[in-house]
Amino acid sequence: MISSGRPSPEGLATLIETRASENPSAVFLEDARSDRVVSFGRLAESVEDWSRRLRPGNRHPAAVVVDIDDPLDFAVVHLAVVAAGLRSVPVNPDLGTLDLAKIVGLIDGDTVLITDRDDRAAVGASTVLRLPVDGGAQSDGAAQSDGAAQLPPDRARVARSSGAASAGSALLFTSGSTGTPKGVELSEAQLLFVGRGIAQHNELTEADRGYNSLPLFHVNAEVVGLVATLVAGATLVLDRRFHRTGFWELMRERRITWINAVPAILAVLARGGELELPDTLRFVRSASAPLPDAVRAALGTVPLVVSYGMTEAASQITATPLGGSVPGGSVGVAVGSEIQVRDDAGAVLAPGSVGGLWIRGPGIVTGYFAGAAADRFDDDGWLRTGDLGSIDDSGFVFLSGRSDDVINRGGEKVYPAEVEEVLLGDARVREAVVVGRPDPILHQVPVAYVMTAEGVPDAETGDIVDGLRARCERELPRYKRPVEISVVVDLPRAPTGKIQRSRVREQAASG
Repeated sequence: MISSGRPSPEGLATLIETRASENPSAVFLEDARSDRVVSFGRLAESVEDWSRRLRPGNRHPAAVVVDIDDPLDFAVVHLAVVAAGLRSVPVNPDLGTLDLAKIVGLIDGDTVLITDRDDRAAVGASTVLRLPVDGGAQSDGAAQSDGAAQLPPDRARVARSSGAASAGSALLFTSGSTGTPKGVELSEAQLLFVGRGIAQHNELTEADRGYNSLPLFHVNAEVVGLVATLVAGATLVLDRRFHRTGFWELMRERRITWINAVPAILAVLARGGELELPDTLRFVRSASAPLPDAVRAALGTVPLVVSYGMTEAASQITATPLGGSVPGGSVGVAVGSEIQVRDDAGAVLAPGSVGGLWIRGPGIVTGYFAGAAADRFDDDGWLRTGDLGSIDDSGFVFLSGRSDDVINRGGEKVYPAEVEEVLLGDARVREAVVVGRPDPILHQVPVAYVMTAEGVPDAETGDIVDGLRARCERELPRYKRPVEISVVVDLPRAPTGKIQRSRVREQAASG
């Protein structure tokens, strides 16, 4: 559990000040590929520095767009902006100038862009600040041998942000690949509510050392990684991207106690079979997509936390308990929120029935930025997630896919997750995705794409397809069986590694 005596402050600035006052030289963030660190004292000073810079004379911009490639700089600036009572808009630093200009254009009022790139002058921001600003460093520099950063005596103090408001927020936009980006604004209170819940659920303490290679412009890394670690007074090791080579050596070297991951990362690590995990590792956390049974098995006896979440819920909605029995395939129970399963008419369904998932709670938004998609909210504050699933009698949640992923085959509904579970039952299959392909008679038919496990020779491709067809004939009714099964080298993915089903559907329709 979180250490007794640690307060639960109302605001992010107060939380940062508290951690800095307890031990200003304690390390909050480490760079996985260098000796650079950020202490709690340095983070507190950054809140003060950025507040003065961004709020001159109590004026403040409508938003601060954080466009930074370096993970430590990104984390410090983003947290400092929110703690200073401002709206932070973290974006993918790989965005081109046109996509970045589109996001800037959605914000009314003066916009500050903080970046470490050279080509951002023409994106439409009112002010562009390029790091380092006035030569100021975001980090403390090299870590000492004991893992703590040394601060000069005059800086080992609690930094109080000048005039900081208590209503900071994070505004996150969708990628905009299919139209105008949709914004989700999470208040400071929501970020802290969910971050505290995650820290408590994962039993984080100041002794923990987490590892995160997930993109910091996504809500998972921001809340599960940064905020929960800050709440616990712990340390988070940030990696710019995941590298399979040398991964476990890095975990041992950095004395990692928990890993923040997604199934795609764990599947890559599990390619060689059961893993030789570091003695320091307490648990592995998986989010974003269902975790195949073969990957679960490769993790051995290390506790696994499987979660389900979305940006609109400040990341976590459900999670499996840290230790204890979990029904196979479940993404856990609701943590800090309510969840219902409803039919198309809005009626709540009985346990075990598959329907649309609706959520409500303190960490969940009650509307989108600029009033978009208002039809996803009902009058009682419930949000239609767009996901399909069921809840058993004990409250464990099971996902069946997205509502727009459901395949309508001649009037029969095919839930891709059910078919993918059957395909993943073959040990030679590492990943599987099932989508609907247009059909002139049946409207849609299911087709499957699978990636083989490491070490499976290409010569076995035909045997694998035949085996999967036979498996589907044994375990699925005729209407759920894929009309075509293809073995592929890779699948379209988002920056988190999650398979992009919309692109797979496009490929299926065109080919």
